[in-house]
Amino acid sequence: MKLSTRSRYGLTALLDIASQPSDKPVLLKDIAKRQQIPAQYLHQLVTPLIKAGILFSVRGAHGGVSLAKPSNEIVLETVIRILEGSIAPVKCVDDPKSCTRSDFCVTREVWTEVNQAMTGVLESITLQDLVIRQREKEQLKTTMYYI
Repeated sequence: MKLSTRSRYGLTALLDIASQPSDKPVLLKDIAKRQQIPAQYLHQLVTPLIKAGILFSVRGAHGGVSLAKPSNEIVLETVIRILEGSIAPVKCVDDPKSCTRSDFCVTREVWTEVNQAMTGVLESITLQDLVIRQREKEQLKTTMYYI
């Protein structure tokens, strides 16, 4: 299963917002520049995240977007579902009636297990977990060893 740039860029943008030192709204153009995401595309990704209550939008001179809830309450599975829809590798996992062989198909069982595994991983990780992982990677990058 390959996730689209919607998920990759969407999670990257959320990580950027969650990593900011203050709770002030973040300008989309700043996120786009820092993360090298096309600004128009970023606008398209932010809209469903606002509608779903993941992000909050503020208009005006001091406007931008901010997290609508704490980063430890934002689960990656929810974000992926908002941006991608179903992550099932084949249609019959979500809709058994889409195939007349669903009840007897052993490969459907495998695809169901793959779907459950992916969902389980994504349900176990929050945006805060990503923030922590990112900080750890940044610390490793800046650590200097002298001999």
